[in-house]
Amino acid sequence: MTAVKTSKESRFKFRHIPSLIKETAINWTKDDPWRMSAVVAYFALLSLPGLLVIVFTILNFFWKGEIVEGEIYGQIESALGSSAAETIESVFVTASENQTSWFSAIISIGALVFGATGVFFHLQISINRVWNLQSDPKNGFVKYLIDRSKSFGFVLIIGFLLLISFVVSALLNSLEGYFSKWLPDVAFHSLLIGEIVISLGVVTVLFALMFKYLPDVLIGWRSVWVGALITAILFSLGKELLSFYFGFLSPGDVYGAAGSVIIILLWVTYSSLILFFGAEFTKVYTQRYGYKMIPKSHAVFTDQEDKL
Repeated sequence: MTAVKTSKESRFKFRHIPSLIKETAINWTKDDPWRMSAVVAYFALLSLPGLLVIVFTILNFFWKGEIVEGEIYGQIESALGSSAAETIESVFVTASENQTSWFSAIISIGALVFGATGVFFHLQISINRVWNLQSDPKNGFVKYLIDRSKSFGFVLIIGFLLLISFVVSALLNSLEGYFSKWLPDVAFHSLLIGEIVISLGVVTVLFALMFKYLPDVLIGWRSVWVGALITAILFSLGKELLSFYFGFLSPGDVYGAAGSVIIILLWVTYSSLILFFGAEFTKVYTQRYGYKMIPKSHAVFTDQEDKL
């Protein structure tokens, strides 16, 4: 779908950013993002075993398992700390243990797929709420199956994006090793900038796909990319702040043995808050500049002002 512009306001200008942020913050607060983020965090924790197993399986098909595990656990440790990373690793090991029979293996795979899709399924429900969308109850079961299938697609997309990220990072590391012989400082800074750009690009693409295909609305790519980039920047900044917070203040220590679980819940909650702010910004941007948001055939807007 191409972005069809209506005569609502002039084109975007940088001086519009403060008013866009202000309107986004007001609407975001009204949508009760803390409750929605807590729900997503709960289902993310339940989805964790299935999500890890499926993503690792996809990556291991193309990449050596030890490298994949080292890269992912390194990222998790830098974001959540060593304790949470060890907990996630133990969850993965337990969830990926071989089953004793084909019947139990089928049941296990089904449970993993169902669990892995849970977080995206509830993200869809929350983004629909942010965009004032409601599904037609007549299509309940059929839509449920479609939404679960769509959520599984996002699990596969995560694996694919991580694979691309690993390949490009490996290429950058090779180039850094080659150029460091003659230009060590340039090679180091180039690698650092390259990793930042790759990380931001991967996250932007993921958010763009989520805003485009998760909610029950047809929306143009122009609005999607703007909202996804804003969300990715906020997410990257928030990730660094949370990494500092978890690393130096260790909030999980207060909860003892449950500290790692609490840290995971906190990280997902804060990340979801940023995601919903980005979804709200996308909606505000779309409405401000007159780009159409059209509900899909099985959904309607609950607020008349959303009909552009």
